[in-house]
Amino acid sequence: MGYVLQWRVLPLLTLLASFLFLFYVQNYCKLSRKECSLLPYQHYWITSKRIVTPQGVISGAVEIKEGKIVSIVKEEDWHGKSKAGHIVHYEEAVVMPGLIDVYAVESISFLWHAHLDDPGRAEWEGFPSGTKAAVAGGITTLVDMPLNSFPSTVSQETLKLKIKAAKERIYVDVGFWGGLVPENAFNASALEALLNAGVLGLKSFMCPSGINDFPMTNASHIKAGLSVLAKYRRPLLVHSEIQQDSEIHLEAKDDSDDARSYSTYLKTRPPSWEEAAIRELVTLTKDTRSGGLAEGAHLHIVHLSDSSSSLELIKEAKSGGDSITVETCPHYLAFSAEEIHDGDTRFKCAPPIRDAANKEKLWEALLEGHIDMLSSDHSPTVPELKLLDDGNFLRAWGGISSLQFVLPVTWSYGRKYGVTFEQLALWWSERPAKLAGQELKGAIATGNLADIVIWEPDVEFELNDDYPVYFKHPSISAYMGKKLSGRVLATFVRGNLVYKEGKHAPAACGVPILAQ
Repeated sequence: MGYVLQWRVLPLLTLLASFLFLFYVQNYCKLSRKECSLLPYQHYWITSKRIVTPQGVISGAVEIKEGKIVSIVKEEDWHGKSKAGHIVHYEEAVVMPGLIDVYAVESISFLWHAHLDDPGRAEWEGFPSGTKAAVAGGITTLVDMPLNSFPSTVSQETLKLKIKAAKERIYVDVGFWGGLVPENAFNASALEALLNAGVLGLKSFMCPSGINDFPMTNASHIKAGLSVLAKYRRPLLVHSEIQQDSEIHLEAKDDSDDARSYSTYLKTRPPSWEEAAIRELVTLTKDTRSGGLAEGAHLHIVHLSDSSSSLELIKEAKSGGDSITVETCPHYLAFSAEEIHDGDTRFKCAPPIRDAANKEKLWEALLEGHIDMLSSDHSPTVPELKLLDDGNFLRAWGGISSLQFVLPVTWSYGRKYGVTFEQLALWWSERPAKLAGQELKGAIATGNLADIVIWEPDVEFELNDDYPVYFKHPSISAYMGKKLSGRVLATFVRGNLVYKEGKHAPAACGVPILAQ
């Protein structure tokens, strides 16, 4: 009799347990949604007269459900459509795919993309501050550089530390590049372990990085890295400068008056450094052609500054069928050497900002498609290392802090060249998504993740002390004091309204992105 009663009660207990579990999950999800998003809906519509899609700019609506774009409706079809769900009207504001910054946050003495310096150097820039700044600027995905954190991300074990540091501390999705260094370059099993652990590709330097545990690589290391990457069909990103003899090293001393002159620093890193590195690289990228020994691998040149010989070498390699792309950065398009005042070390970066004629040629190459995309090369540090009071360009830490400003900077300086919303989406979303292997990002398209930025292209603002800046140490940014156009109203990450007019979601619910 006891056994019979037990078997009758057990199904009821199981049903009750299932109900309680479902109740818990549903309420947890509601709580999670409330914490992750400033918009308490899983199903809603966004309307605007300017929605940037792969087919062009349309007036209409985007339907979002459970974090994904489920439909896109043109205005003429909108009024007769059954509209279940909440509706958010954005009128004339531009609705565009969220920006993807593939070179984010390295903190090194000369060089930077996005560099978020967790773990180990969070006082320079950590995941919370860096990703808050990113989402306030319309960036929905960052790919973090492997150095400036400590230790550098050069092994499976150090990648795990990086992922742990990011957990529940990121407001946008964050992927990770791994480091290609002499220590692992010829160790295929070590590189494979790093790639199997989920890095989206590898990054190397052809000149000293300024970080002791991230030494420079040569052509042999890079060739070995490409061979391993070919199996995974993932990219190798390269800082392309090869250090050569420079007359300034012989003539100027670090403590001389000349060290405060930007022209002095500019001479220490001439265009020939970039040209020498790229000339070596294009001998290796021949192997990435169809049928080549490294077919499947891809080489990406980061933060190109030289618009002359270096760019011509890249164009020639592309025309020959090499799998190669190149980016430049907003600071190379916004500033020129002639306008940088002596002692203003906020403008120091590597490669350096060159003259106005070079800047014009970079714009020309970008508009003509020879430069494929843009990245921030956001390069944080602490103010003391920028030597703002001393103004010594030769000793100051290099890098431009810019993460929150890249969309308005590109738009503000690009308007006179006729830059379109579609081009912004191409340079900042579509092509970076392809480089990072993110098929469900980079475009407002049905089935994609709902990563979206809403911004007002005609609204002007000044980057003064009253303007809310979320990355650490805004005083070191070369953009402070500038007047820009293109105010970000709102940013959605996986359908969560993470940023709205100066307010962030209560919780950091971004997702670490790991390659499968």
